[in-house]
Amino acid sequence: MKWDAEDPDGYRAGVADISKALGITDLAVRIFDVPPGQSVCPYHYEYEQEWLLILEGSIVLRTPAGEETLSKGAIAAFPSGPSGAHKTTNRGDQPARLMMFSSARVPALAVYPDSDKLGVYLNDGDTADEVLMHRRDGSVGYYDGEV
Repeated sequence: MKWDAEDPDGYRAGVADISKALGITDLAVRIFDVPPGQSVCPYHYEYEQEWLLILEGSIVLRTPAGEETLSKGAIAAFPSGPSGAHKTTNRGDQPARLMMFSSARVPALAVYPDSDKLGVYLNDGDTADEVLMHRRDGSVGYYDGEV
């Protein structure tokens, strides 16, 4: 399990990249350990369908429909685009473990509605130069810098 010391409080979750460990390139499979009071990542959506399986404990799942608590064995699917927005948070007093899986196409785009950001993931996102994070209001014209 890999833990990033730079993750802020509220987003401290460990991750095991199963796809990378097995050399799989067309499917993204990750297992997350989520301590009490922590979330995997901010509320977001992507342009790939994602799935969630709760392996241990329980989490609160936020979607456009609201919040619900999911416990061990529960599965959820998130469609591509805004209707698939989601966030997983452990509001319990025990650690939770969950598995997320989706196709693994890169570059990938994630939209963060709460903070009005776009994340462009150029590769697997292991290093800062592989992730471009921008506010949506910082746009430029299509031909900007071209003519």
